[in-house]
Amino acid sequence: MTTETAENDSKPPIDHIENVTSTKASSKVTGDAALTLFNDPKELHAFVDPVEEKRLLRKIDFMILPCLSVCYIFFYIDKTTLSYAAIFGVDDDLHLVGTQYSWLSSIFYFGFLAWQLPTNLLMQRSPTAKYLSINIIIWGILLALQSVAKNFTTLAVLRGLSGAAEACGDPAFMLITSMWYTRREQPIRIGLWYSSLGLGIAGGGLLGYGIGQIKGSLPSWKYEFIIIGALCIAWGIVMLIVLPDSPVSAPLLTVDQRKMAVERLRENQTGIENRNFKRYQLVEAFTDIKVLCFFLIALLQAIVNGGITNFGTLIVKGFGYTTLGTTLLQIPYGLFITVIILFCVWVNDKMPPNSRCLMIIIFLFPNIAAAFGLRFVPSSAKVGRLICYYLTGSYNASFVMLLSLTTANVAGHTKKVTSSACLFVGYCVGNIAGPFFYKSDQAPGYSLGIWSMIVSHLLEVIVVVVLWIILKRENQRRDDFQRSTGGAHGDDNSFDADLAAFSDMTDKENSNFRYVY
Repeated sequence: MTTETAENDSKPPIDHIENVTSTKASSKVTGDAALTLFNDPKELHAFVDPVEEKRLLRKIDFMILPCLSVCYIFFYIDKTTLSYAAIFGVDDDLHLVGTQYSWLSSIFYFGFLAWQLPTNLLMQRSPTAKYLSINIIIWGILLALQSVAKNFTTLAVLRGLSGAAEACGDPAFMLITSMWYTRREQPIRIGLWYSSLGLGIAGGGLLGYGIGQIKGSLPSWKYEFIIIGALCIAWGIVMLIVLPDSPVSAPLLTVDQRKMAVERLRENQTGIENRNFKRYQLVEAFTDIKVLCFFLIALLQAIVNGGITNFGTLIVKGFGYTTLGTTLLQIPYGLFITVIILFCVWVNDKMPPNSRCLMIIIFLFPNIAAAFGLRFVPSSAKVGRLICYYLTGSYNASFVMLLSLTTANVAGHTKKVTSSACLFVGYCVGNIAGPFFYKSDQAPGYSLGIWSMIVSHLLEVIVVVVLWIILKRENQRRDDFQRSTGGAHGDDNSFDADLAAFSDMTDKENSNFRYVY
């Protein structure tokens, strides 16, 4: 990849792309890294053979999806280690009192929150895959070190640092997905790697059961941290070796395949990679109303996630199951999450275009019904309450749709990483707040915590509808504008439109951009 020079912060005029086509040299300096593959920008319009493209897509899937999927399994197992440590007695061994367990749950996300924007900006300036892999190794080390904690303070510090190390995880996965797949392909691919969190829950249950059988010199919760931490370190090393940084530099692709990988993404109008920081794109992200909507939806979903992730095992144990029985009952919960996510992205793929906001709302309904069930089904109905707990996993399918909306609707590399950071700031704040709705004096029913789920999801439906209206109206405005000026959106014969796709323009600057809703 060629070395890119510093970018000035002057903002090109919105709805104009004349400056994109000035010269080949200036395009390579100020535009997307994809332009470095082409001697002549006109090569961007090369014909892509559908048979060759299908073969290339299979190769890309083989390179990318296993890496992200296995990584996401560990990503989620890591988040649930404290939950399993709780039922293995960490609170007694470390003499936790009052809300200290809730604070341990939340302080992870304080680290996540504090480092979210810096890690996204660092990731823009670094090879994405290598940056992600190094952070995986670091969080594995920090997780293993939690086994030596002697008190609340030590464990809290280590969990805060672990949160900072994991802050790049989801944003990196989203960035990698957007640089390899078309907007049509992204929901299914996001669904495939995100559904691995269900396998992480199921795998965490199996690991928890197995670790609970260890009769060693250490308490079971210490083995939980050591074993899972070591597995994360090992996988981080594998990722460092095998995951390519971008289509422009992928070592397993030929030069022609790299060009084809770039060409097939032209219709996205979102570019692939640009390591130049552009201040105006940062400002545009912070002032974009749709980014605010992404933030609010993530915040509301994370309030639910923060509670269920950290108190799910305690809720199930409160139904009357044993400690080891509770760990095994997480397996069907994880499998349900995997199935519901895959079902959601499959249905979305069969739906008419622009059905993603609708899909978010549809897959929130089972969660809302389940929350009402947990609140009002009698405690004597043990199986019924367990089924309600399992159904709470459906919100994960809605979160996949939210991620796909974000990757599809933001262009300009600095704006993309900043918008992703904003979304996950909301995610962090929600996960910090979520556990505090679960009061220890309300165990095992946690009535306030269950009501927080209901209210959060109802508010989320309102925000999704607002986002839906905003994106639809903006598309209509752009269509009207281009009709009035004689433009032709989607005209593959338009050289300006082709080059604009890789000029590192934001979605607001590029009049050829159309939002997905």
